[in-house]
Amino acid sequence: MSTNAERAIVAVFDTPVAAHLMDFATTLGFRVALADPDLTNVVVDAETDVVVTDHDRPELGAVLRDALTTPARWIGVMGNPRHPGPHVRALRDLGVPEDEIARVHRPIGLNIGSRTPAEIALATLAGLVADRNGRPGGPFGQRG
Repeated sequence: MSTNAERAIVAVFDTPVAAHLMDFATTLGFRVALADPDLTNVVVDAETDVVVTDHDRPELGAVLRDALTTPARWIGVMGNPRHPGPHVRALRDLGVPEDEIARVHRPIGLNIGSRTPAEIALATLAGLVADRNGRPGGPFGQRG
């Protein structure tokens, strides 16, 4: 199991959720980086969780396609579980195979009824901490 010092979080897209996510993650000892609009200027290794913080950006498909080529430990996209994820269509349009698309998690985090950017970041990070600690973390936090 990894320690906090080894784990990293890359927040994709400069959003209020990303700002809170990086602040909270830093407090908890994660390495953090912001990637906007793409992953070219950040390090993504096998201890990195990639969190896409805006599912409406036109770069969504390209960012996820690129993330899937890295050794990232985990890749997730924020989004409302009651609506279909736009990432699936975006990745299919780019020719990404279905087994690779299935590696992208959505929704992410714990289901705490988040509404504000800080709450969304908290729920997301709680799910990642639960995973790091080998816990299921609730309905959205389960890996798979």
